Amino acid sequence: MTIIKARIEHAELISKIGKESFLQAHGHSASKVDIDAYIAKTYTTSAIAAELKNPINLYHLIYFDNQIAGYSKIVLNQANENIDSKNITKLERFYLLKNFYGQNLGAKLFDFNVDVSKSHGQLGIWLNVWVENQKAIRFYTKCGFKNVGSYDFKISENHTNPNHVLFLEY
Repeated sequence: MTIIKARIEHAELISKIGKESFLQAHGHSASKVDIDAYIAKTYTTSAIAAELKNPINLYHLIYFDNQIAGYSKIVLNQANENIDSKNITKLERFYLLKNFYGQNLGAKLFDFNVDVSKSHGQLGIWLNVWVENQKAIRFYTKCGFKNVGSYDFKISENHTNPNHVLFLEY
């Protein structure tokens, strides 16, 4: 297992994983039209490349047996209205491809992100998770996250998905 910091040349790979993972987890959460439009806007190579160019976005890739297994994106110093703490990190994307489930890779990638966050003087990490994504909610709860609020995640102009706001204080 290897974790590396993503670079601009990884934009297409991240785009591909993002599309596949988002569809697996959220593909049934809205109409096909809304999901397709969201993916077409969010997971293009150019959109990912733009995010990789912004130094506040920290992307990491995880490999297992020399195969890409997933990626994460954290953003340092991202306040949240549901959390009093300052100097906190947002875990914005955390995707593991389905064929790599059960290898403990999610826990390793998560711990890696916590270490990166702490090394930047952050006091906790937070995220939004769709209320129907029970697998993810179980994972985050096992990691120590607490539910601190709710958030409506905008898929399209016509559709939002209810999300929990979860927080892990260090």
